[in-house]
Amino acid sequence: MLFTAYLPFKDKRFISTEEKLVWAGLVLTYPTFMLGMLYVMGSIIGWLIFMVVLMRCYLDLNAKPRPLSPMIWMWIVAMLLMLVALLIAHSDWSLGVGQTIKSTIGWMKGWALLAIFPVIAALAKIRKEVVIRGVCIIAIHTLIFSLISVAFYVVKLPGDIFLSPLKVIGGPGESFFMVSFYGINPETGAGRWRFFTPWAPAAGFMACIYLVFCLQEKNTQVRRWAIAGCWAMLILSQSRAGIAIFIMLFPLVLFSDKFKEPWMLLLLGITIPLILLLGEPIYNAVMDSYEAVKQQRPGSTRVRKALANIAIQRWQAEAPIWGHGIVERGPKMVEFMPIGSHHSWYGLLFVKGLVGAVALAIPMLVSSVYLLWASQDSKTAQTALCLMAVLICYSFFENLEILSYLYWPALLWFGFAFSNKRSSMTM
Repeated sequence: MLFTAYLPFKDKRFISTEEKLVWAGLVLTYPTFMLGMLYVMGSIIGWLIFMVVLMRCYLDLNAKPRPLSPMIWMWIVAMLLMLVALLIAHSDWSLGVGQTIKSTIGWMKGWALLAIFPVIAALAKIRKEVVIRGVCIIAIHTLIFSLISVAFYVVKLPGDIFLSPLKVIGGPGESFFMVSFYGINPETGAGRWRFFTPWAPAAGFMACIYLVFCLQEKNTQVRRWAIAGCWAMLILSQSRAGIAIFIMLFPLVLFSDKFKEPWMLLLLGITIPLILLLGEPIYNAVMDSYEAVKQQRPGSTRVRKALANIAIQRWQAEAPIWGHGIVERGPKMVEFMPIGSHHSWYGLLFVKGLVGAVALAIPMLVSSVYLLWASQDSKTAQTALCLMAVLICYSFFENLEILSYLYWPALLWFGFAFSNKRSSMTM
């Protein structure tokens, strides 16, 4: 059931309950998705493993406590600041106890996971190879799912299978509980795949996250099939941002640990002055390409721009410091989509104000600098740097909070890279 035969170790055994739960959370992604349970499992698995870690620390009194690194403490403080902003905004807008409890649970399923998983990685016995192989299995399952779902689309079988009854527990929307093989692009009428994610662009996001992991797989055959699955997810999702970031990842993975090399310093010394001299034509070319990409789906671009404008205007005029506390539906001109959606920063400014935006910006910036420095001597930090690059890029296209139940393997990896444990700095 847990595909233990595919563990990347000869003994095919787990070294801890936490490792077993991580493996189960990864390899059972598609089975739980087909049962309509993925959002629930992804939201609670972090807290479940965290409780196991706390219980182990409590019962194992003879063990020396493992101190958390300053980087992990920074993320803990930042995510707690998100909660403070939420509570103050609810108080300022008199949203009531019921709504405050609901929003706090939402924080636990979203922003809190950005701190919980690094803590788990630092305190629990979890081998990095387990995470890599588990992600590769998801990617291979994605390839199989792609073939089946394309066949469904070709013979014109229904794309949506069923809506999970678990939607009654609440969540960001019905799309998180819908089980489907494919969807239809409303602008073109052609098929568009979202796989196990709530919408197609999020599938492009996960393709980029999984690619970073799959490139670290040591088994050549597994790695090739897994990368093929990432490509399938990216192409069928038709994510414009995903394609650009996906292509960027290959040189980033290859060269992000080479900044100390003399040839890289020489190359940078030549490239940077050229960019400064040719800045205007390069900028114009990039902007022309960006506009061309946006015009491929003008309806989506229009809605995104309108959502951004509404979020900024209302944030500045109504709640600049602590935000509005909750997500609000936009008017008909944006097809009633939540204000600030499709963009982490606009969403943070609207819901949690300047405090919330700073609480994410500072740890992301500091972590990027740290990982860039550490990646020169650590393969683990190099992988984390690539994952952080994906998160930063996608923060301008998606709400990171509501998708954390999907990209939690990246959060776990950040904990490996930030941890003071020697094993996390080598690979």
